[in-house]
Amino acid sequence: MIDETLSKERQFHDTWAAAIDVDGIRVADYFEACTAPENRFILQQLGDIRGKRLLDLGCGAGENSVYFAQKGANCVAADYSPGMVEVALKLAAANGVKIEGHTANAMALDFADNTFDIVYASNLLHHIPNPKIALKEMHRILKPGGKACFWDPLKHNPVINVYRRMATEVRTDDEMPLDINIIKVVKSLFSQTTYDTFWLASLWIFLRFYLIEKVNPNKERYWKKIIIEHERLSPTYQQLEIIDQSLKKIPLIKRLAWNIAVVATK
Repeated sequence: MIDETLSKERQFHDTWAAAIDVDGIRVADYFEACTAPENRFILQQLGDIRGKRLLDLGCGAGENSVYFAQKGANCVAADYSPGMVEVALKLAAANGVKIEGHTANAMALDFADNTFDIVYASNLLHHIPNPKIALKEMHRILKPGGKACFWDPLKHNPVINVYRRMATEVRTDDEMPLDINIIKVVKSLFSQTTYDTFWLASLWIFLRFYLIEKVNPNKERYWKKIIIEHERLSPTYQQLEIIDQSLKKIPLIKRLAWNIAVVATK
């Protein structure tokens, strides 16, 4: 069953990779846009990454690898999809930086213990049949004091779950958004863990896409659209983010957010 799931994930992402135009990717937006709060949170925790050996696990199109390389890290872009690794290398070349490419299974990484200063994974764990194994692998290949960073969707919000049921053509059948209790697993492995959740009231932007702007969720990936159009969305998002900060002070509300971002130290 696991092999079948991984095979389907690889096929889906290889097909997606074949349609990506690297010239249209604005790398910095994925970390610096107002609508990228997960990565802005992670960057605050990481600090200076110059000279650090960094594994971008589940690299996708390589936006993360290229951004970190631009900031001075020595990056390895790894993905189970060879097509995505190829796109990441093309994106690096288009942006004038060098990265290494590597095809990898996140549940059985062929890197030695204590290899990396940072392991970063965006939107990866909910594609993994057993994310706990992937977290153990991330811990294993980190150097002592190294940091594991990841962000992924949570499963608890009913509004975003309606979106998931509609957007069947831009996601895989087997992906499983995380339970917020994944934090307990992280804390059991790592010496220090910090996390936050994002997108509560700000999910109104998704509703606006669908109800007002009539954006077909199977024609455009909403989670890409919020980055690409961050300048247009900024006034609305920034107001809603202030509301989100207040909402997250209410017990149990943080679990209703769309995404969780985690930085853990070995």
